[in-house]
Amino acid sequence: MTYDYKQKKIVAVLASNLDAGVALNVIGHLAISVGAYGGEDLMGRPKLFDATGVAHVGISKYPVIVTKVKQGRLKRLIQEARQFHQIIIVDYPEQMLSTGHDDELADAISSTAEEEINYLGAVLYGDNEVISRLTGNFSLWR
Repeated sequence: MTYDYKQKKIVAVLASNLDAGVALNVIGHLAISVGAYGGEDLMGRPKLFDATGVAHVGISKYPVIVTKVKQGRLKRLIQEARQFHQIIIVDYPEQMLSTGHDDELADAISSTAEEEINYLGAVLYGDNEVISRLTGNFSLWR
């Protein structure tokens, strides 16, 4: 498999005011979504085999970085990132915490204007240079 490891990047950005349990939930949902919609280029080998022949499911072939920012900065990031059509943006609106069924979430989002949505997290996936320009000065999640 030949590719440039630094060609693309995945950055998760979480609101800095999240409790660890909520942050992990947000990351889980965002990761599943970017995995589903990220395209075939996102993943490395489908299976990795250890020395005894046991198969391990492959992972992303590009770096994944988890950062945090204040909620207002997160919202601006999402708005800025939408200008770059070549990157994938997955966002996590606060309504995801207060709804259960996907239909409830769709109703909650469709009845809320974008400027009123509070985001708890987002994942950006795409060209390393673009993603770094958008997120390069964010603090790592610790």
